[in-house]
Amino acid sequence: MPNSDPRSAEVGWPACTREPRPWRPSGRGTRADRTLTEISVSLPPKIAALDAPLSGPLAARMEQALREVAKLDAEHGPTLDALGALLIRTESVASSKIEQIDASVDDYARASHGVKANPAAVSMVAAAEALQTMVDSIRHGADIELSSILQAHKRLMAKDEALADRAYAGRIRDMQNRIGGSDHSPRNALYVPPPPETVADYLDDLVAYLNRDDIPVLTQACIAHAQFESIHPFTDGNGRIGRVLINTVLRRRGATTHVVVPLASALVAHRDRYFDLLDHYRDGSVAPLQDSFAEATRITASESRATAVRLAELPAEWNEQVGRVRAGSATSMLLEILPSQPVLSAEDACTAVSAAESSVYSAIERLHATGVLKPLTDRKRNQVWGATAILDELDDLGKRIAAAAS
Repeated sequence: MPNSDPRSAEVGWPACTREPRPWRPSGRGTRADRTLTEISVSLPPKIAALDAPLSGPLAARMEQALREVAKLDAEHGPTLDALGALLIRTESVASSKIEQIDASVDDYARASHGVKANPAAVSMVAAAEALQTMVDSIRHGADIELSSILQAHKRLMAKDEALADRAYAGRIRDMQNRIGGSDHSPRNALYVPPPPETVADYLDDLVAYLNRDDIPVLTQACIAHAQFESIHPFTDGNGRIGRVLINTVLRRRGATTHVVVPLASALVAHRDRYFDLLDHYRDGSVAPLQDSFAEATRITASESRATAVRLAELPAEWNEQVGRVRAGSATSMLLEILPSQPVLSAEDACTAVSAAESSVYSAIERLHATGVLKPLTDRKRNQVWGATAILDELDDLGKRIAAAAS
């Protein structure tokens, strides 16, 4: 981690202010809950026209981290279709774990093909869809729009188990929320976001900040994220959508054109520290957050490059595992699509491979027997298969990033 204190030269970022607001008790909970009539809400500064302080050494670290991202994107993004999908999965899995939503890589793969046995895995797949929705929305340098953020939230929450939260999918909250506190009131809450009537104005201000082109890219990404978390505009899903904004900024500013940087894997390694950094931001101290993002970006870009190299090696390894394969055979064609489609059903394989169904099934069995594929479900029909080495790499990448960030 950085060996200097980034707060030493920091000046000039406004803290959240606090303001008393009336609270109507629900009549439930303890006596303290039932008698609470006033709360203190936080009002973040408007940031559309603000410039964050940035010392020379910190600016250099952030710029170096961004160069590592650009190198990853330029060297490996255009040639490895699997890398983009793999990094989106890695980021979405880790982002969900920050919210204490946990599932295995295999569960995630199953959920991506409609198996709903594990709600946490279904939630992770929804997080990946939300991230893809946002990244796709700003192709060709388009501005980030509030409608895209709402659409991403809708994708995230549309299948949520909680009916109340599903009803608010893609909608700004119209109620007072909080982080922590009692089950029945904001009493002793860790953070009480701004009142619901202020949220739309705050989001307009945030979108204006997101679309500026005169701010250092990584600074823009981390401050936009922290501001979004401070606004907390949704009833649920704020953390995951807020982290989606990080890669959205990187894509819009041209720092990436192909890949997603799985920063959440580094952040989840120190979950409590991550939340402390957001608290520092709300107190007017942005440099610790900038410094942490620089280090997380450097680590994730480096480990993602290692993954890119590993993925490039897999076709040759598969050929050794399987043995001689006739060009144009079902086995050969299936091996060709695995890097970009590492999880597929038997039906998917038949659709993708121009061969007789019996030949495709024989190819699947051959790849299973040699360890290239592994079954992910217990179905007798339309089994879901995963490319063993790619799923292992997905799991390993997240672990490596977390270990390097420790």
